[in-house]
Amino acid sequence: MDMSGIDFARGAEGGEGLSPFCGGLERKFMQFDEVAKVEGGVEIKGYASFFDAVDQGNDVVQRGAYGAGLMALKAAGRGVKMLWQHDPAQPIGVWDEVREDARGLFVKGRILQSVEKGREAIALIEAGAIDGLSIGYRTVKATKNTKGQRLLQELELWEVSLVTFPMLPSARVGAKADGFVRLGDVLREMAGVFDAASADIRPSSNQPKGDAT
Repeated sequence: MDMSGIDFARGAEGGEGLSPFCGGLERKFMQFDEVAKVEGGVEIKGYASFFDAVDQGNDVVQRGAYGAGLMALKAAGRGVKMLWQHDPAQPIGVWDEVREDARGLFVKGRILQSVEKGREAIALIEAGAIDGLSIGYRTVKATKNTKGQRLLQELELWEVSLVTFPMLPSARVGAKADGFVRLGDVLREMAGVFDAASADIRPSSNQPKGDAT
């Protein structure tokens, strides 16, 4: 059964049809590639997802899967969130670049030293304790192949987190050297962005088909 983003967020808040591990969103892990010190923090960049690679969840992200979702965010003037361990109450920086290329989903961003958890993340990266990226997303369209693998054709990317354990071992990061937020509130807000932007991008079903002037 298809759900709008808002319906999904409501179900996620109540835990309907969702694994407790997922926390309302599906996740995949990679390692970042480079780390560099910049003014105000540390820059990290790498691939948060590779196309056509089978992960530990037996999923394969197909080329172009993130395109529509990224367009929807851009149309709404929003960006993908940088979180610590998928916790919406703990943003630790900003993603300056999130884009698809022939290889996968490339991200580049800054962990901010002005944020307490950001300082902790930087210390853990420098110590070699943390080197992973994990995406939080909602599956919009998927099929299965003859091997039983799920082919992810369209995804809504909500956030990219720094995490300890990856689902796709090749996802790694590289770097040069207060308040409680309810998950349901964050999910509803992001779902509203996707639903509104998607409605603006997709042609109306009432629009007459045929010749264009």
